[in-house]
Amino acid sequence: MRKVISVFGLLAVLFATISFATIADQKTATWMGWISDDHCGAKGMSADHKACATTCIKNGSKYVFVNGADKKVIAINNQDAVSGEKNLGQEVKVTGHLQDDGSLHVDSIANAKM
Repeated sequence: MRKVISVFGLLAVLFATISFATIADQKTATWMGWISDDHCGAKGMSADHKACATTCIKNGSKYVFVNGADKKVIAINNQDAVSGEKNLGQEVKVTGHLQDDGSLHVDSIANAKM
């Protein structure tokens, strides 16, 4: 029985080590761009698009980040990090990291003009 518990404990430590190494590999970065909806994508890079994006989100679209440098549209995997009222219709500075599936995990969003 002690051998089983020892092996189980060793496996738990090994799993925790691998998990921490994976987290450390995800590099946090900051991008400038716009929060839009997945229906309009890069067309949502303006203050005039806020009302349209709000309507699209209410109808089931998801928030996306549009990189201001290359206009690349990136899905946001933690939708609850976005505040439509505060983040739509203005250029933002997004801090987060890219996931293995290419989506963006947002750590913070701030007004780019601060």
